[in-house]
Amino acid sequence: QVQLVESGGGLVQAGGSLRLSCAASGRTFSSYAMGWFRQAPGKEREFVAGINWSGIITYYADSVKGRFTISRDNAKNTVYLQMNSLKPEDTAVYYCAAPRKVLGGIPTTMREYDYWGQGTQVTVSS
Repeated sequence: QVQLVESGGGLVQAGGSLRLSCAASGRTFSSYAMGWFRQAPGKEREFVAGINWSGIITYYADSVKGRFTISRDNAKNTVYLQMNSLKPEDTAVYYCAAPRKVLGGIPTTMREYDYWGQGTQVTVSS
């Protein structure tokens, strides 16, 4: 059973930084791409960033490009999301996700991901 546990959320002022972590267990972590999504109140869940199995290839939503960085440590079975220059519109619950299959690229849609964490709240005050 794959389990994903996020941590690192919190309250931060606009312009500040946070680093989210997602600890994975239940299978060989290093074989799979990973992704981060977020969901703001009243809005649909949206893709934020993704990383391939090796960590060499990353992909970002336009709204976070240049401010957020996704990375992974396969030895620790953990994926990270470094968030800098945070804005009030970044306020959301952030979810870590993993696909069931080994994929060639980086999935960017919810339906391509099969396992989800419980989410961690990020609140950015103006």
